[in-house]
Amino acid sequence: MDKQAILSEFENAHAILRGHFILSSGLRSDTYMQCARVLMDAARADRLCKALAGKLKQELGDIQLDAVVAPAMGGVIVGYEMGRQLGVPSMFCERVEGMFTLRRGFEIAKGAKVLVVEDVVTTGKSSIETFECIRAYGGEVIAETCLIDRTNGSVDLGVPLISLMTLDIKTYDPANLPPELAAIPALKPGSRGLK
Repeated sequence: MDKQAILSEFENAHAILRGHFILSSGLRSDTYMQCARVLMDAARADRLCKALAGKLKQELGDIQLDAVVAPAMGGVIVGYEMGRQLGVPSMFCERVEGMFTLRRGFEIAKGAKVLVVEDVVTTGKSSIETFECIRAYGGEVIAETCLIDRTNGSVDLGVPLISLMTLDIKTYDPANLPPELAAIPALKPGSRGLK
């Protein structure tokens, strides 16, 4: 699946939003990739994650995986679909008192080889927190995959990051907004601050 086909999937789902957005990281942007809109269509989720699983195998070969783990909320659907594509269990971690943990009976065996899956990577903060959760259970993070890498490949997570598509979408510190962005009311579509 080439970049234009991937962009078309997002455009057809009305998932590329323009305006003034407060990202989960606290940074601001004029573009928001609403992956939930893309993933709500099971056939589209299948196509995108099949392509992402293929890219993972192309870049890392036949790696042995025991599980997929995604951070809630944004990674839950893409994590499930990647687990299905790769034939391994899919779990998600969620915040309890500000820290990611496994709940709902999810367990990671000591030494388990885990793939972390996210919808979008912007700063890598959720990724690192997810890695810490997995490592606290004795799991080994092999790599991370995501549908969209907003950093255009510049984030270093300490493990391979394989994205279906990289984009160079600018982010801004709230104290340093361009005037045209500052003039627009800000929306907060992400989930990190939800209770």
